[in-house]
Amino acid sequence: MKTLLFVILATGLLATTAQAEEQESPALIEGQSAETLAEAVSHLSDYNSRLSALLSQPELRDEDLAIIHDLTYTLENALSRIDKEVDAMTASVEEVQQGAQSDDRARVREHGQAYLESIRFLVK
Repeated sequence: MKTLLFVILATGLLATTAQAEEQESPALIEGQSAETLAEAVSHLSDYNSRLSALLSQPELRDEDLAIIHDLTYTLENALSRIDKEVDAMTASVEEVQQGAQSDDRARVREHGQAYLESIRFLVK
């Protein structure tokens, strides 16, 4: 659950930063897209490792800053996909809640299974 909360907070912060930067100048670099939640989580893991390795160096060179700049686009794409998927998960949980409240077992099962299928990529 802590991981999910971190991802949600990071997504919000990065999305706000991305929107502000987009208004200043158009991005020339797109980064890797994340078409699915699994792909987004994979990119996030890979590119976070790359960023961590660069940041662990005692000094950042100009080349390192260029690499960091480039990889942040993929991180933004991954976080944007995760944000969209978390919104869908939230909607599923609300459906489960409303189904349980109204004794609609089919609704609970359908949306509960959809939620569990999606969340498994974020929580292990």
